[in-house]
Amino acid sequence: MTTSLQRVFSGVQSTGNLHLGNYLGAIVKFVELQKSFECLYCVVDLHAITVPQNPTELRNNTREIAAAFLACGIDPKKNIVFNQSQVPEHAELAWVLNCVARIGWLNRMTQFKDKAGKDRENASVGLLDYPVLMAADILIYRATHVPVGDDQKQHLELARDIAQKFNNDFSESISRNSFGEAFFPLPEPLISGPATRVMSLRDGTKKMSKSDISDYSRINLADDADQIAQKVRKAKTDPEPLPSEEKGLEGRPEADNLVGIFAALSGRTKADILSEFGGTNFSNFKNALVDVAVAKLAPITARMREIRADETYVDTILRDGSERARSIARENMNAVKDIVGFLR
Repeated sequence: MTTSLQRVFSGVQSTGNLHLGNYLGAIVKFVELQKSFECLYCVVDLHAITVPQNPTELRNNTREIAAAFLACGIDPKKNIVFNQSQVPEHAELAWVLNCVARIGWLNRMTQFKDKAGKDRENASVGLLDYPVLMAADILIYRATHVPVGDDQKQHLELARDIAQKFNNDFSESISRNSFGEAFFPLPEPLISGPATRVMSLRDGTKKMSKSDISDYSRINLADDADQIAQKVRKAKTDPEPLPSEEKGLEGRPEADNLVGIFAALSGRTKADILSEFGGTNFSNFKNALVDVAVAKLAPITARMREIRADETYVDTILRDGSERARSIARENMNAVKDIVGFLR
């Protein structure tokens, strides 16, 4: 068993309402990565239940995320598209890694502090522990690369720490079972693009989020052309015209966010956008951004609706992907059992 294969793993939670931030921060990169890597793209429904979920909505949301993957251009024949709960090795490896990870590591996770808020004692164990499950998601496939946004880098660092500690703790057994010096590769982050982190249209200092009370804070992938146009035109700005150089965006989070979105949707750089629109007012810029956003997103919305209407097709894609994913996961989990000392 070798680790020379360059393999990408990434997942999106099945909590519905995919938005522009999910698309630019993750899915558009998934499409590009399939050209160079063996890719596994997962709907992480086990992660979704770290907070209460309606079972019917969870199933629908899982299918919606899968439909979005396909509508955006992910090829389910070339890649593996599946949902997490159909591959039990994710949870099985997570328990082994729970016994490797340290409580102090989890207590330092900033996202847990943010999500749990002041009532940390009432948060679920799953909410605290889900970074270990995330590590298991990656390591069960011995993935070498993970596309992540800035907010997920800490979790990937934890996955690397867990992998390293497992390799060190079981180094003799790993060598004895002919897996070389290390069993798990240390996955590398893949961060690229001018809009890696897309911010709220109502507050440029906050990340675009599906949980924001205001629907005008985000562009949903399910929005039609009129809704996209309305949200862009109502997006918060400041009174100054756009600068001609990137340095002029400093201290202007809303302007920086809109320029970054324009650049990402058009496949250009922020510098290119500012060279064209520098010195102009926001109304003209927003009109151009509406044209770009509608041209890019409207076909995706239409294709998502078409795919989502055929529930049997979506379920077949997920079932096939889960079987293919499990063939990899099962082999690696069996190796972990041998290394740890379990009978099988």
